Order: sequence, then C-alpha cells, then structure tokens
Amino acid sequence: MAFLSDAYCDPVSSSGGHVIARPNTGAALYEQAADDDSCTHDALQSECAVGNGIIGSSPALLQILDQVKTVAPLDSTVLIQGETGTGKELIAGAIHNLSTRKRNHFVRFNCAAVPAGLLESELFGHERGAFTGALTRKLGRLELADKGTLFLDEIGDMPLELQAKLLRVLQEQEFERLGSTQTQRVNMRVVAATNCDLKQMVADKRFRNDLYFRLNVFPITIPPLRDRREDITELVRAFVSRFSVRMNRRIEVIPLATLQALARYDWPGNIRELQNFLERSVILSPGPVLQAPLESLVSTVSSRPMKASASLTLEEAEITHILRVLEQVDWVVGGPKGAAEKLGLKRTTLVAKMRRLGITRPRTEAMGVV
Repeated sequence: MAFLSDAYCDPVSSSGGHVIARPNTGAALYEQAADDDSCTHDALQSECAVGNGIIGSSPALLQILDQVKTVAPLDSTVLIQGETGTGKELIAGAIHNLSTRKRNHFVRFNCAAVPAGLLESELFGHERGAFTGALTRKLGRLELADKGTLFLDEIGDMPLELQAKLLRVLQEQEFERLGSTQTQRVNMRVVAATNCDLKQMVADKRFRNDLYFRLNVFPITIPPLRDRREDITELVRAFVSRFSVRMNRRIEVIPLATLQALARYDWPGNIRELQNFLERSVILSPGPVLQAPLESLVSTVSSRPMKASASLTLEEAEITHILRVLEQVDWVVGGPKGAAEKLGLKRTTLVAKMRRLGITRPRTEAMGVV
C-alpha cells in the first residue's frame, strides 16, 4: 500500500537552506532502545516498521501502533477505518505479522475490485459445473485463509445479499462452496477495512447492522496525513531514498523549502498521493538535488475549496507564491525578467523577504554526504 519503504535516510543536516539526505539502503527504520524491553513504542516501531514499512513517529501514529500491539496476539475481529491512501492494508498486515497466525497465509480480498457477479465465487469458491464456465473446482479466499488471516478491504462495497453469508461465516466459521452441499469449516481471523462511514450506511440500509456489530469488535481509525504532519519529513526521506535506488539516481539534497511546502500541503490522497508525487519528483531530478514540481501542488490547492481550519497562514501563502515565481524565472531575482519585477517589488525588498522567510536557492553542484 501507500507507505511501504525498502530504504531509509538517516537524520539529515541542514546547510544553506537545504536538507542533505544520507541514504542508508536496507537500514532499520527505527532503533530499539538498548536493553530496554519496557520501551513499548520503540519495540513496536521496530517490529512494525521493518516488517511492514510503516513510517512515522508522530503521537497519532504511535497511538495506532499501540492499538495494533494490543489486539494482534488475540483472535478478535478488527475493523480498520480511514481515508483512501492512509495505509489500512499495512496496518492489517502488521496485525497479522504480530499475531500467532503469522506463519500462515495473509489473504487479501478487495470487495470493490471484483465484479458483483463474481464476488461470491471468489470469496466462497465453487465446484465444477456450479455455473457456466466453472470447469474445475476452485478454492475461495475463505479456504485459502484457513489458519491464517483474511483481509477484507473496502468491505463497505460488499453487496447486501453477500453480507448475510459473510455474517454466517464470522459467527459459525463455516460455509458451502457454490454448487456444493458439503459444509466447509475454517479457522481464520478476519480484519476488515473501509473508507466509508459504515454507521451512516447502516442508517441508510446499505449495510447490515448485525454484520457491522460483528466486524466492529475492535475498531482502529487511521488519521489522515494532514493530521500527522510530523511524519511527512520522514516519509519524504524514505520515499526519495527508495525511488533513487530503484531508478539508479543519486539524490543527495532535499531543499528545505521543498520539505516546508510538502509539510504545508493537505494531501487529500494521503500517503499514496505523497508517494506518487515523490516518484515523479525523482524522475524529474537528473542531478543530486530533488526537483519537486511544487507548482502542481499549488494549483491543486487553489483549485479546490479549503476549510478555514486548513487555510494557509499569510506567511505560508507568501512563501509558496515567492517560491513559485522564483522557479518560473529560474531563480533570477533582479532584472526586467526577474522575480522582483514579476512580484512588483524592489530587488532589495525581495532579497530581504527571502532572507526573513528562509527561502534560499537550491545548490545544483554536488554536495558531499555528511
């Protein structure tokens, strides 16, 4: 899903308005406190991050990881809720990997990705001749998940008629394949996820209330990225390092102004959107400095209505606007085609503003790794 990383940048130093990334491919994402088994957060971070690619250390994420550690050793059903792109599948994977079922299968099933007519067959399996085209017996996801974990993604998209059958499986741990009268028993744990408001769907008669209560044994709500901005810098370093290795690029510098702009953006697509944006940024960066197309974020922000609570401060808007103009003129400050002229300012006034706001030009020469 959205924030899987196979490389990590160690803490960075700042020089001349730049952040100098120090890639460390394959390094552990978190350090456990030495000889301190009681350090719950560090131990959990190490387990989850290395095994599942969960990146971040904000209080909001640590609270989620505490919930994961609490419920993982048990067989209780878990309902993970959160906006698209927040990493619900990674949390489900972490629950499985920290459970007693970790040596068995973790079976994924996206209820929104399969046509409604094939959902029952894919989930329950079918016998030969059960319907036209059923030439052989096929095991469904339920049987494949026996003794393991079944992850039902986008559970809110499951048709009502299938919800009743799923409820029976959750209650009785048994079912029949399509075209069969023989009852199959399974021993599995169910973790479901959705970006829908299931309570509202129950009120609208679009989701069974008995199934909702059966799934909602242990709810986990993943906050959107805009509610844990502290993790953005760490995510940026990890993704840039990952894509640099994949594309055989050597990105040594992430401009501080870029990090600041990324931290201010709301990321409606959450970590998935950030990941895709950074992949595009690495593609556009032939040299050692990350060339992020920040103007695409500005246009996205300005083209959609923003809530008052998410509005940019005057200083943030000023930084964003100056950065956009500077990039348009290739960081030429003075002269008839410079940024000062376009902004309607004197050159000295613009230089003073840039100094006050901490705006500096990315250095294009290679920078040594510190």
